[in-house]
Amino acid sequence: MSDYVTGINPQVLKWARLKAGIEISEIASRLKKDPVTVESWETGESAPSYIQLETLAYKHYKRPIALFFFPEPPEELDTKKSFRTLPDFELENLQSDTLFAIRQGEAMQESLKELHDKTNPSDRKISKDIRIKPGDDVFTTSEKIREYLGVELEQQISWQNTDNALSHWRNIIEECGIYVFKRSLKQKDVSGFCLLDDQFPIIYINNSTSKSRQIFTLFHELAHILLSTNGITKSDFSYISALSGENKAIELFCNRFASEFLVPSYDFEKILASAHEITDQFICDVSERYLVSREVILRRLLDKGLVSTKYYQQKSKEWNDEYEKSRKTSGGSGNYYATQFVYLGENYLKLAFSKYYQGKFGIEQLADYLNVKVKSIPGLEHRMLNR
Repeated sequence: MSDYVTGINPQVLKWARLKAGIEISEIASRLKKDPVTVESWETGESAPSYIQLETLAYKHYKRPIALFFFPEPPEELDTKKSFRTLPDFELENLQSDTLFAIRQGEAMQESLKELHDKTNPSDRKISKDIRIKPGDDVFTTSEKIREYLGVELEQQISWQNTDNALSHWRNIIEECGIYVFKRSLKQKDVSGFCLLDDQFPIIYINNSTSKSRQIFTLFHELAHILLSTNGITKSDFSYISALSGENKAIELFCNRFASEFLVPSYDFEKILASAHEITDQFICDVSERYLVSREVILRRLLDKGLVSTKYYQQKSKEWNDEYEKSRKTSGGSGNYYATQFVYLGENYLKLAFSKYYQGKFGIEQLADYLNVKVKSIPGLEHRMLNR
């Protein structure tokens, strides 16, 4: 391995520093380098080592490392224009970690284009085959998309637990041309987001949320893609009251669609008809049947006037507090390679490693595509091959 990295775009290197609001003298001090050296990286006269590039990307500029190999600085999303179904006060409250995840999502889309020679190879592309409008009938839409995905309700119910169900739903949606990535976001009230693209629309899910919440997020964001709008899923839907017009209609539709798709009314009505009373145990049993959160079932009951708003808010807070407490007492942070496997997904990992095995690029480029350090490649490879 050479002492410096080839292929870095010095323009992007300078752009990232300026976007971060850091002077050359300051970044040189942080790296314990002469300012002249850092300036030479930005003019292309020399280049940083791979370790130095990793430090710049992840620690100081908060950018995916693959970005520094782009042919030109990217046109970044304007959050106010791109995520118009969130009110301004919510957009202003997006934390730097969430904004970094969105930038990472854009980089992953570029990586997918490079790895797939710019064309999505999926035999079926749901984002092209199905287009919907916020005024569409949610029941008909849910049935149409369930038929497209090829999953009967009986099959969904047979998946036993939410871990299993999430894995199945993720694979099924990826087979239909939409890659699904994960990341543990520090901003707990953001459940996920999606980014549109003609060839590679993607969904990101906050892995810090419960598996049942992740399933709901997956379908909320799928609805956004089919509505041709970028989206961000929040755990608290109260922000919708601050929206108006089409933006409000879109968010309401996405929520209703995810709920109706996962808990079809024709079946839910039968369950309700056989219930003697609405209890915590009843809500738990029904949520386990459909492999969704208790909050999804409670929301359906609220919409039907079977529980009060006060009760809904009380139970939602209680269950959320329970989950956060269980996370804090669950122990260590887990296996790094297992976590990265979950974040990237088996399909994306197989894609990147297959191109690497074909000699399309070296190990440093592979690390860029996977958003990991070079030293982590062997462990991640072992995890994938022994899956």
